[in-house]
Amino acid sequence: MSSQDEQFQAAAPDPAASSADDGMTWWYRWLCRIAGVIGGMSCAFAGLWNCVTINPLNIAAGVWMMLNAFVLFLCEAPFCCQFIEFANAVSARADKLRPWQKAAFYCGMAVFPVMLSLTLTTLFGNAIAFATGVLYGLSALGKKGDAISYARIHQQQKQMDEEKLTGALEGQA
Repeated sequence: MSSQDEQFQAAAPDPAASSADDGMTWWYRWLCRIAGVIGGMSCAFAGLWNCVTINPLNIAAGVWMMLNAFVLFLCEAPFCCQFIEFANAVSARADKLRPWQKAAFYCGMAVFPVMLSLTLTTLFGNAIAFATGVLYGLSALGKKGDAISYARIHQQQKQMDEEKLTGALEGQA
């Protein structure tokens, strides 16, 4: 076995561990990944378009957007960066992050170029990358409970309130 194969096996995430930790379904995880790849493509194209100017702030925002695209590809789709040795290791580390951490990171990355240069190119270019962060943020909130469990909790709460009220009334008498 070569050292590259060993590095790949060491960096490969354990699917059972990551799915148990964050509570995301398989289709939602794929939705987030696809949104990340599409967000990376939109950041790359808009960043390149943003660099075709003489305004230094637009150039800085365009370079930052292309850096965002690279990070999104590296974290969400390491197969797009096969020419980089550490792509699988970075992807494995990114998979170990909690969804709220990914959400904060992706949203922060997408907001910075917009703050540098507020143009339509930066807004539309970073919109899907920001939406990827929002998707991860929504997954951090967790699953919505069903109506039966909420009704059961409400019934127990109502029963406890009635017991406290009857106990207080008996104590006054």
